[in-house]
Amino acid sequence: MFTGIIEATGTISSIQRKGGDYQIAVNSGDLDLSDVALGDSIATNGVCLTVVSLNSNGYVADVSNETIKNTGFAKYQVGQKVNLEKAMLPTTRFGGHMVSGHVDCVTEVASIIDNGRAKDIWLYLPKDHAKYLVKKGSVTIDGISLTVNDVNETQFKLTIVPHTSSNTTLDYLYVGSSVNLEVDLVARYVERLIMNKEQGVTMELLSRTGYLK
Repeated sequence: MFTGIIEATGTISSIQRKGGDYQIAVNSGDLDLSDVALGDSIATNGVCLTVVSLNSNGYVADVSNETIKNTGFAKYQVGQKVNLEKAMLPTTRFGGHMVSGHVDCVTEVASIIDNGRAKDIWLYLPKDHAKYLVKKGSVTIDGISLTVNDVNETQFKLTIVPHTSSNTTLDYLYVGSSVNLEVDLVARYVERLIMNKEQGVTMELLSRTGYLK
């Protein structure tokens, strides 16, 4: 589990075919790996990867064909900048929201508009996941916990403050860039509970108990 608060940015230093899928090496930059052991998880551009090897520059992780199919890794090349976050601890300050590291889909940047010192980034709204994206709700883009500031029928807006822009890979985005998207985990669980009528969870019950207004 992660929080979506990026700890450092790194660079993919190698991508190799291995046994029918892939293995990547990541130069982890300023990420502190002193407390990382083999088998630990590191979110790499929002994708939960398991560390299989450590070296002086970073770590090595396996990337399955399923990950390649459903994330931006399908287009990544050596030199790709990536956001990094180690798995959270029970004592971690919870500055973002609950992020599983299981990317739902890839979407693209539709426009980037200056807004004072911030930037408004509009992204195309993925049809199959549009119901999980609501104004002032949470979303994860390339591993970054962000607030959805507006939604229309085809796009949603993120407002990026200078600190976030300069400490993540968002500074490298341009119109047409692909990004990994993970919807709010809580929204998924609420949907599942509502759909499972045998459990007795209904819209009326959620409204009566204060979950809906």
